[in-house]
Amino acid sequence: MGCVSDNAGDLHAHAPVPEGVTVPGWRVGLIVASFSIGLPDFLNGAHNALALGFWGAVGAAFIAALILCVGGCFTSVVSVRSRLSTYLLVRRSFGTGGAALINTVIALIHFCWFGVNASFFGEAMVQAAEANGVAGNFTLFVILGSVLMTVSTIIGFKALDRLAVVAVPVLAVILAAVAWVALDRYGLVTATAPDPAEPMDFGIAVSALIGAYMLAVATMPDLSRYTRTTRGAIASMVLSFPIATPLMMTAAAIPALATGETSIMKLVVQFGFGTPVLFLLVLPTWTVNALNLYSSSLSLGTTFPKVRPWLFTVLGGTIGAGFALIGILDAFIPFLLFLGLIIPPIAAIYVIDALTIWRGADSAASIADLPAVRWPALATWLGSIVVAVLAAYRGWTVTTVPALDATLFAALVYVLVRRGFAKKSRV
Repeated sequence: MGCVSDNAGDLHAHAPVPEGVTVPGWRVGLIVASFSIGLPDFLNGAHNALALGFWGAVGAAFIAALILCVGGCFTSVVSVRSRLSTYLLVRRSFGTGGAALINTVIALIHFCWFGVNASFFGEAMVQAAEANGVAGNFTLFVILGSVLMTVSTIIGFKALDRLAVVAVPVLAVILAAVAWVALDRYGLVTATAPDPAEPMDFGIAVSALIGAYMLAVATMPDLSRYTRTTRGAIASMVLSFPIATPLMMTAAAIPALATGETSIMKLVVQFGFGTPVLFLLVLPTWTVNALNLYSSSLSLGTTFPKVRPWLFTVLGGTIGAGFALIGILDAFIPFLLFLGLIIPPIAAIYVIDALTIWRGADSAASIADLPAVRWPALATWLGSIVVAVLAAYRGWTVTTVPALDATLFAALVYVLVRRGFAKKSRV
């Protein structure tokens, strides 16, 4: 998991994308669909299934996928019309200093995702060692894996990025095989677990699913600004989340409900797939973490341009490994819920700006001479986080989905605040 990042984006990171390098929407849709296939997604789906049962988990996935699709349509269309990256859209709405804060937050989220995937790497290596009669040391494997991932990102990210094209289909085949074996052995189990590890209601499950993918939606302009037309941008979203997310959740729910196990590593061993499959599961964690470090170094590099990018990569690997060792997987669902509270309002704010005050404006001119901070945007974002926290942890919710509450609050308040500031400026 992690944010959408285009490696070619370095060429157009600080200016609108020229029309000559655009691509059809379906190509972007396939890339976005691949974001739904990963080990964190399996863990998320397994927890949801144990808490809600099969049909509840699949229903939550459909609702979340539709919300993500709508959000993705807005961020994609905005980026196609402006041809601006996420960084530039955020900078335009929040100001240079406000964008620095947002970019730092996004970088920290990438560090957390690094920790999640480093944990999966360590777990896979422990299972592989124990399957061959050797005692596995999770801490040692996490540190070793984090070092290798960090170094390989510094010296050869592009090769790893190409490897990701192979890793996603391989992982999809493994997940499908695990679900098939579970169906063959146990049939379709639909009831909830008697004592789920992460008890949650339907709204919280939807919010956790939104949180898992919302960073990708908010940073979708990094990819979708290359989409040829607005119709293609919408098509790319329709072909991605509404199809891939429910399928991924179904593949996770079937073995989780059949066995009560949420670890794909332990299921692979339990079903007798062998050590080679465990090593294949490591491949996506490696490539995704290279992407997390690359994206975080770009975010921090725009904020602190005098610092060399490789230093941010080392910092990210170190902090991410620390998150893994203190047990970020044990707080995985709360982590996803947290993402669903803080990320959606950012996208809502820059979308509203793009559709109102900068509608039809020249993109290059709109990002020139920006103020240090645009206080209406920053205040709205911080306020929406407070509202979302109250919705998630105090039950003060309108939609029963805290991530949706945060987004709607941010959109409504930002429109009102902008109007208030506009009236003041005319007085």
